Amino acid sequence: MNKVLQEIIDLLDVEPIEENLFRGQNHNTEHVFGGQVLAQALASAFRTVNPEHSLHSLHSYFLRAGDWTRPILYEVDRIRDGRSFSTRRVAAIQNGRTLFTLACSWQKVEEGLDHSLPMPDVPPPESLRGDLETYTELAQSKPEMARFMFRFEAIDSRAVERITMMDRGEHPPFKHTWLKSRDPLPDNPEVHLALLAYMSDLDFMSTSMLPHGPMTVDEKGERTIRGASLDHAIWFHRPFRADEWLLFAKASPNAGGARGFVRGHFFNRAGEMVATAAQECLIRPVGSNRQAIEAAQKIS
Repeated sequence: MNKVLQEIIDLLDVEPIEENLFRGQNHNTEHVFGGQVLAQALASAFRTVNPEHSLHSLHSYFLRAGDWTRPILYEVDRIRDGRSFSTRRVAAIQNGRTLFTLACSWQKVEEGLDHSLPMPDVPPPESLRGDLETYTELAQSKPEMARFMFRFEAIDSRAVERITMMDRGEHPPFKHTWLKSRDPLPDNPEVHLALLAYMSDLDFMSTSMLPHGPMTVDEKGERTIRGASLDHAIWFHRPFRADEWLLFAKASPNAGGARGFVRGHFFNRAGEMVATAAQECLIRPVGSNRQAIEAAQKIS
């Protein structure tokens, strides 16, 4: 397993320090990635659930920015353990304050009715350029882009629509990305659940900004959008492996009030929908972008 992927897997392997209490570390990136906190909270809940029960949904809120120099504590509340369903609530705590909350539900595997939407007709991942190559090339002229690259050393991400945060044009609010870990993962289902949760926050928020031209920086390299995840939900429909190709089909049906809404479906190579994610995010205009919007509002 390559070094960066092993580092991510190690981060998601939270440390038990007391009953129902776990500790997670952070990447050395001057930023606490929301997908990491989500995955660590999920891993903490996993450790407390009957192995016969499988995760079917989670709902979470991002409340405060984290401090990447300090570990995060995850406190699990075992709300209910039933014969068919188990429910957990997790609080991520740092410096005595709650940064993030997670509620998740687990179900004993049952047979039932079965259908799903068809997978979008997109090119296969083998025909696409990797995001690692794209960002490596961009970083040669825009060094600030290098901080987005390390995750792609662990996760093979290949975008169907080649759009980056530096693009100046407008694009309809949808994007399709193939994702998988670069190396095989252990069979432990906790690892695959946590890594899919981690990947579900990659390049999700930016989909809501695609119709609005420059996404996060202007020609001078100054930020035009202050962005942050507000909440995140995932529904798990079918078994999957995070080390096999998954198509993440993302779309943003609405943006307004300085918030963007994005949803996305994960499909395996057989065309089966294995999970659905949804997120509302803060996309607050700042600087020249805010001035342009205010001017347009006065004209109208």
